[in-house]
Amino acid sequence: MSFVDLASLRIKYKSEKEIFLESSLERKEPFGVFRKWLQEACDTPEIIEPNAMCLATATKDAVPSARFVLLKDVTEEGFTFFTNYESRKAAELAENANVALAFYWLPLRRSVRIEGSSGAYFAQIGALASPQSQPIPNREYLDKKEKAIKEELGPDKVVPLPNWGGYLVRPRTIEFWQGQTNRLHDRIRFRKELKDGESVDGTLLHQGEDGWVYERLAP
Repeated sequence: MSFVDLASLRIKYKSEKEIFLESSLERKEPFGVFRKWLQEACDTPEIIEPNAMCLATATKDAVPSARFVLLKDVTEEGFTFFTNYESRKAAELAENANVALAFYWLPLRRSVRIEGSSGAYFAQIGALASPQSQPIPNREYLDKKEKAIKEELGPDKVVPLPNWGGYLVRPRTIEFWQGQTNRLHDRIRFRKELKDGESVDGTLLHQGEDGWVYERLAP
């Protein structure tokens, strides 16, 4: 069976007229940039789920795993998503708070990478019915359990707060990537912390707003 030549797969990125420059930053902090990019993704019909993001977690022994979840809120504190507290990701978050998020909006040729730490901080019938990531005999098991929960709760369907809730990812770094056709991709990274002996020189490292510094990275 023949297989596609992966090395030959390429798409056209942004033109030289659409370079992502520091001068295009309306504010020198990442949340304003993120909201603007997210809104443009929401306004792009080809992007079905603009709030879909890859969440990477790791065990205490640094064994990583990744999966897609939905961003539910973004504030100056960080990025919020919801999950089952009995899931694998929740177990890993409990023993290792370091996480990474990644958004990729292909039609816009843009990506955002976020690294930080998470903390738990509403429940749904589907969450009550599903022992997430645990082996179950079949699909009928979930349907029967959901029906039983609905009957137990009654017509008002007031759902208790059991094993489903939110996590807030507080970012340390947020990197904005925009693809360029000449492969000189634009990368601007915001971060909170300075390395030992590092200073804001206005050439390689620039002072931002709200405690952030930012820099351009080579593609």
